[in-house]
Amino acid sequence: MQEIFSGLPWWVKWVAVPVIALVVFGGLIASIVGFVIGLLFKLLIFVALVGGLVYVVRKFTSGSSSRSDW
Repeated sequence: MQEIFSGLPWWVKWVAVPVIALVVFGGLIASIVGFVIGLLFKLLIFVALVGGLVYVVRKFTSGSSSRSDW
């Protein structure tokens, strides 16, 4: 691989090849990034819902136990 790129100008190695790779694999990269972002968003929603549920359950159970003490 080193022999192939040794005679080429710098802009071919650092500009043209990455642009060609993005054009060829752009859809795959975009779908992977979209999947990861969607997964992180769903994980964030899950954590928020579970945290809210735990908060509500603790709030009501502590409130009902203090009422039963009366």
